Amino acid sequence: MAARKEKRAARSLGKNGDSARQELDTKLREVLQSRANANSLFDILEYLESENKDDVLAAIRTCAKLFEALLEKGELYIGNLPAEDEALPDSLSAEDKYKIWMRHRYNSCVSCLGEQLHTASSQVQELALCMLMKFIQLEGRFPLESAIWKDGYRFPRHLLKLVIDGLLQEEKDCSAVILRFQEFLEYDDIRYYTMSVVIERIAQVYQNNKETLPSIFLNNVFGLLSSINMPQDDKLSNFLVAQKEKVDEWKPAKLMEHKKIFERVWMGFLKHKLSVSLYKKVLLILHESILPHMTKPTLMIDFLTVAYDVGGAISLLALNGLFILIHQHNLEYPDFYKKLYSLLDPSVFHVKYRARFFHLANLFLSSTHLPVYLVAAFAKRLSRLSLTAPPQCLIMIIPFICNLIRRHPACRPLIHRPSAEADLASDPFIMEEKDPAKSCALESSLWELEALQNHYYPNVLRAANVISRALSTQESDISELLELSAYELFEKEMKKKFNTVPLEFEPVEGLLGKKHDITAEHFSLL
Repeated sequence: MAARKEKRAARSLGKNGDSARQELDTKLREVLQSRANANSLFDILEYLESENKDDVLAAIRTCAKLFEALLEKGELYIGNLPAEDEALPDSLSAEDKYKIWMRHRYNSCVSCLGEQLHTASSQVQELALCMLMKFIQLEGRFPLESAIWKDGYRFPRHLLKLVIDGLLQEEKDCSAVILRFQEFLEYDDIRYYTMSVVIERIAQVYQNNKETLPSIFLNNVFGLLSSINMPQDDKLSNFLVAQKEKVDEWKPAKLMEHKKIFERVWMGFLKHKLSVSLYKKVLLILHESILPHMTKPTLMIDFLTVAYDVGGAISLLALNGLFILIHQHNLEYPDFYKKLYSLLDPSVFHVKYRARFFHLANLFLSSTHLPVYLVAAFAKRLSRLSLTAPPQCLIMIIPFICNLIRRHPACRPLIHRPSAEADLASDPFIMEEKDPAKSCALESSLWELEALQNHYYPNVLRAANVISRALSTQESDISELLELSAYELFEKEMKKKFNTVPLEFEPVEGLLGKKHDITAEHFSLL
């Protein structure tokens, strides 16, 4: 072994990339032309462990051509492979012994490609990944096992497991190679068996790490699972490994089987403790990419209710999933509006999920069957928060509040209460109260909106002036205002053109700024 490593090192130092490729091409022709040159295969495999990246890339391509040809010719042993150090029985023919030897060389190549997924540079990793996927396709066409696979169909699951182990490492971020693997997930069989192998991989790492999962591993798993695009058609036929018969009975060909395994792998992943950042990433895609493809979306009730109770941005993100479960799957959440009310604090105007939150809040408060005290509490709390909100939020919040009053005419006293201006210090509304039923909002008024009529930004002033007129029954469309940013407001103001600009000082007429300066009679100022 030491001599072989020295030989590889000498080759890496003594040959450039072109000479290495030429030698590999020569060795490839030798092996394919005659079995007498079979030992040249060792020289090809040595290049797979070279320290030179170009040599490794060339060796991977050479191995792909070599073993593709050997598999097509039937040059590899088919059946239960004896161990390499095991004495072969005399009953075996020279033909079988050659094929057993060649099968071991093929396994060495596969193992080396698996190691490259773990340790090599990104370019080598991607090529090793593509070659292993190519071998999956070839072994599907030319099976190396005489026994039928567990489910009765030809799919080299052991090769895919080698790939998934390389993608889901415990101490290395594999996002780049996972992104490359995403194109293979478009194949229905690869997608199905990938989810199956991921379940096993999570269980294996969980056991090896004494019931804890490393954060890097969890990020890799999420990166892989979030790359899965579930099919929409009931009939699936896009397979990397073609099946000759009874395709309709094959599990990867059934949409329902995909949904079952999809549900299992996500539930198996989400039962583990996730970091806050990963928690947010899951909640961001939950309503669009996970819940619609589950056979029983109600299994997510516990996960979402716990997330909703966490508070902060995580609670905001959990709203999407809860909205689907409440409206489509009859989820009952007794304290839902109380929790939604508690989420209204000054920070809600500054989180990057602000648009999503107010879009959903608008949906939840759109029902005309909500109690008046509840709607009044939301309107009043938003009015109080608007006193310190940035202008881009106020342009959206004021129409939002007015829409609440339009839907619930019983709340109109909030903007038509003559005694409200008498003493603002005696406002009965209790801002610190977490229960909207006890906030005394109905006894108060929206004096905060009248205060905004003196705002420095003209658009806010105009929006607040709405309450000084008879409120129309037509609701305002706030969809275009949800994602309005301060930068957009600034750009809009910068693009405005003014014919005249009011000045607060007298124009200079002379050199020294005096009206009757003698220099003004002889010189004109440009």
